[in-house]
Amino acid sequence: MSVDKETVTKIASLARIAISDDEANALVPELNNILGWVDQLGEVDVSGVEPMTAVIPNELRMREDIINADPLTGGGVRDKILANAPDAEDGFFAVPKVIE
Repeated sequence: MSVDKETVTKIASLARIAISDDEANALVPELNNILGWVDQLGEVDVSGVEPMTAVIPNELRMREDIINADPLTGGGVRDKILANAPDAEDGFFAVPKVIE
């Protein structure tokens, strides 16, 4: 695939970027080079290569999912918190509907 001046001006128009004719002429070889690099990437044999989500291996740190019953630092105080709520329903804060 190759890009010509008309394609560059159309892309610039769609992106709402004002470019002159000289700039459009300068962008034609640059965009064609980029498309050439993309074609080169398509020629690379990647069979047997597992997909990656990152360049380095990352693992999530896990912790126990427990509720701390200490009222100063954790849970177990839902009723006390909801006592301050202007409106509570079924153990949750009730808020007015915003979207119709």
